[in-house]
Amino acid sequence: MNYEDLTTLGIAFGLGLLVGLQRETPKNDMAGVRTFTLITILGVMAGFLSRVYDNPFILPVLGLSIAAFLMIANMIKNKNSQDVDVGQTTEVAALLMFAVGAYLVEGNQIIGVIIGASIAILLHVKEHLHDFIEKLKPKDLAAIMTLVGIALVVLPVLPDENFGPYDVINPKNIWLMVTLIVGISVFGYFIYKLFGKKVGIISNGILGGLISSTATTVSYARKTADAASISRLAVFVITTASAVSFIRVLFEVGIVIPQHLNVIAVPIGAVIVIMALTCVGLFYLINKDDSVEEEMPEPENPAQFKSALIFGLLYGIILLAVAFTKEKFGNDALYIVAIISGLTDVDAITLSLSQLIKEGSLKATFGWKLILLAGLSNMLFKGIMAIVLGAKQLVKWVVISFGITIVSGLLVIWLWPETWYF
Repeated sequence: MNYEDLTTLGIAFGLGLLVGLQRETPKNDMAGVRTFTLITILGVMAGFLSRVYDNPFILPVLGLSIAAFLMIANMIKNKNSQDVDVGQTTEVAALLMFAVGAYLVEGNQIIGVIIGASIAILLHVKEHLHDFIEKLKPKDLAAIMTLVGIALVVLPVLPDENFGPYDVINPKNIWLMVTLIVGISVFGYFIYKLFGKKVGIISNGILGGLISSTATTVSYARKTADAASISRLAVFVITTASAVSFIRVLFEVGIVIPQHLNVIAVPIGAVIVIMALTCVGLFYLINKDDSVEEEMPEPENPAQFKSALIFGLLYGIILLAVAFTKEKFGNDALYIVAIISGLTDVDAITLSLSQLIKEGSLKATFGWKLILLAGLSNMLFKGIMAIVLGAKQLVKWVVISFGITIVSGLLVIWLWPETWYF
């Protein structure tokens, strides 16, 4: 007995039930739990028959038969129905489930399970998706189209070769990093759009770190200028956003050099823990009335093409600066490059250093210090902006919160033992 085939049938039965349960509604008399289960199992049987008889025509013939049955049923249904709004979702889902059943036999079962489960989820969130799409503004569509253009139009046509001095400028690699950063920011932006403005102060900080911790700092600092009583709340959100920006840095490192993530994540993770403890302390100091009507300011479109170009240019300049400094002045001089680069954009210096670590021209045990120093430099820059733009009451809390993080980070860079890695 072939237990692998029995397992395939069981998976198909479960996926068919899952999608069928979602389609089993009073409004849907086209196909329900039994029909979807049978169609998915038929897909599996088509795969079995094609394999046993070594006949490539069995699968498409059965697939076309299912399509014909669905067309006839749909024609009869539409003829007897007065509803002019005719959808094809159920029919397409049925064909997809037949294909999933066949793919469970002929292809990768894990992918088949993922696709089947994704179909069920997509069908289930229909109303939420429609509500979300109705709320989209022209700038939201512009963000989507810009990201698509950056990732699917510009990226594929760029040359994958090194150019320029020190042989470190790779157009495709630079634009890949641009795509990564814009993608992260757009993801955070649409999470904000999905959950709305009033998501709580903790979520405000998390979303702010995903979209732009610098923009979050400026927004909340300015809010305190008109309402000094929310200074502690503002510092909490700003500090939380900065902590998330460090987590975002580790995510970027994990994408570019996953093999070195353990070396970089441990010391930077220690600083993140310190920041998290600081945020906990600030949270309990916030007056209950501070967060009653506070909303996260709506961020601007994070996928502006001009911003993407500027980031790509900055990334390339930092690559050149690091290579030049390393060759002319040695590794110690890279601390200056990290501090200066981190003032404006910690993502660019993080990805530049990660790329050099990937190429083997920089050791990960030294690179994490530069990445952390750049992050601390960026925090100093944000702290100064908050002090300049915010109320006087904000100054004390910024100095305490950011001071703890910056001092702790510098101590980690200075005192971290070389053997404390996993």
